Amino acid sequence: MKINRLLLAITLLFCASFFGNAQTELDNNQQKALKAKVIENANKTESILSDFIQEKYLSIMENPIVSKGKLVFKAPNLVKWEYIIPYKNVVIFKNDKLYVNNEGKTDEMDLSSNKIFRSLNTLIVNSIKGDMFDNSQFEISYFKNDAGYLVKFIPKDRRLKKFISRFELHFSEVTVDVEQVKLIEPNDDYTLILFSNKHLNVSISDEAFKL
Repeated sequence: MKINRLLLAITLLFCASFFGNAQTELDNNQQKALKAKVIENANKTESILSDFIQEKYLSIMENPIVSKGKLVFKAPNLVKWEYIIPYKNVVIFKNDKLYVNNEGKTDEMDLSSNKIFRSLNTLIVNSIKGDMFDNSQFEISYFKNDAGYLVKFIPKDRRLKKFISRFELHFSEVTVDVEQVKLIEPNDDYTLILFSNKHLNVSISDEAFKL
């Protein structure tokens, strides 16, 4: 049960979506140019502070479950999701461990001993930065639309595909920052997280990643 709760926490946290307009697939040269810009951006990103809105869509519910909070990221791999509305919850990825404070109840998991959780943690960190272009792990397709760029990823690892059938990153056309991410589960439920008021490379203390 503990592992299931922690997996649910990760799955609910990691995601967002993009409702695209008409889109066209990028050719090889356009793909290379986009990847180069995104990777350059990611390599320059030492920290991120951002507000987010999360919407969880379940087939059994008519309306989405909506949450709001703040994301804190510090290179190389410190991540904190702080939920403020409707409940105060905190999830922290730190030193190969996952820490969850759910309205005062805390849980901890060692990610280093679990390949799937370790992969999910890497997925989250790289998605936040925008550096996800690993063809050995994903089948990747690239698109341009009116709002920017959309990149779709299908995991190749069968174990990971049990939790994530596909996810999508939406990049700003101007800054090539990640603006939205979409996570689709095997049953077609999905989670949306939209980032706003994003600040890059601001000073963040390690104290921010303590429960």
